[in-house]
Amino acid sequence: MTPALALFLAFILAGVPIAFALGAAALAGLWLIEGAPLRIVASRIFGIDNFSLLAIPFFILAGELMETGGISQRLVSLARVLVGHVRGGLGNVVLVAMIFFSGISGSTNADAAAIGSVMIPPMKRQGYSGAHAGAIVAAAAGMGILVPPCLTMVVYGSITNTSIATLFAAGFLPALIMTAALMVHLRIDANRLGLKRDPRVSWRQRGKAFAHAFWALLLPVIIFGGILGGVFTPTEAAVVAVIYAIIVGMFVYCEISFRFLLRSLVRTGITSGIVMLLIGCANIFAWLMTVSGVPAALAGAIQAIGGGKVVFLAMSIAVFLPLFALLDGLPGMLMIMPVFVPIAQQLGVDLVHYGILMTTVMGIALFLPPVGVGLYIVLGLSGASLGETSHYLVPYLATMTAVAVVIAFVPWIVYLVPYVFGLYTPLSP
Repeated sequence: MTPALALFLAFILAGVPIAFALGAAALAGLWLIEGAPLRIVASRIFGIDNFSLLAIPFFILAGELMETGGISQRLVSLARVLVGHVRGGLGNVVLVAMIFFSGISGSTNADAAAIGSVMIPPMKRQGYSGAHAGAIVAAAAGMGILVPPCLTMVVYGSITNTSIATLFAAGFLPALIMTAALMVHLRIDANRLGLKRDPRVSWRQRGKAFAHAFWALLLPVIIFGGILGGVFTPTEAAVVAVIYAIIVGMFVYCEISFRFLLRSLVRTGITSGIVMLLIGCANIFAWLMTVSGVPAALAGAIQAIGGGKVVFLAMSIAVFLPLFALLDGLPGMLMIMPVFVPIAQQLGVDLVHYGILMTTVMGIALFLPPVGVGLYIVLGLSGASLGETSHYLVPYLATMTAVAVVIAFVPWIVYLVPYVFGLYTPLSP
């Protein structure tokens, strides 16, 4: 273990904020390298002056503007008339609503808060315990991270010079497969527990729900249609999303006031500042890890063990789960990328495939008991204890982890959609 890495872990244990822990550990490591240019600190932080990273504040702002009770309620109502009558009832509604809403907000924690606040009360009324309802919302939000726009994919693509549009497209099929797996799991639980489901509604009611949610649903269509059609880049799509969200929120749904807009701008500035500081400090840490030869040493150790890609991908899942849970997802990814991404390249692992795998595991880890940050948002909404919720949540997380393993070793799941749209030809089948 290099001194910088040991110092970083010591800072984390001491409760130092992750961005400062990364920066301070990297600075100390640079002091210990004879002849290391300290100007690398300024140049690496300035590396966040990247056009692709402009998508982050704009997608955050679009999510803030669209994340109102009216928007989430319309999307939930649509999901309810579509799948509420299927065995699994409101659990299926949570999953479908999460797919709709994740295509707007870009934030996993925002997804959990918005859908959980709308869905947990009616789930309790329909026979779900608070713990079970919270567990379903947590699992759905963990799946929803794969539905673009995803801030994790934006950061990963910017740092690894991987096409963000390709990453967005690559997340769709894994998200649908994980949704299907969770729906099967929910159906088994519903049969076992005798949970109720909604009565089947008429096509007229479905049409009415669709009409009410039309303007909210149009935003992801504009974003992904524009990106996949080559009309604009992901960063330009984020700007379009903000303009659309302001117009719809203020003049169509009439739910966004100027005061709300101002608060959204302030919250976006704070969140974006935190993310950008993390990325800048992680850039310094990444340079130090590379110069210190840590990735090359680990790659050599993996090759000595044997197994190549298989061992590396299995080890990645095993390392990412606890790390992303302890370090709140994105900071953990920024810490581990300087070590693991170069190894992936040396072993011939496709970076699009690896980015989707990393994002998948992050979604699981954010709700991993007892330390997953997203889990505590759900606990607050459900009113259930950690132990009760974990009883229901752990089996769902096991199902999601099984899907992550399938994604790791069946890469065509990741490549299929971008390949069909002509966005990407993978390095290996």
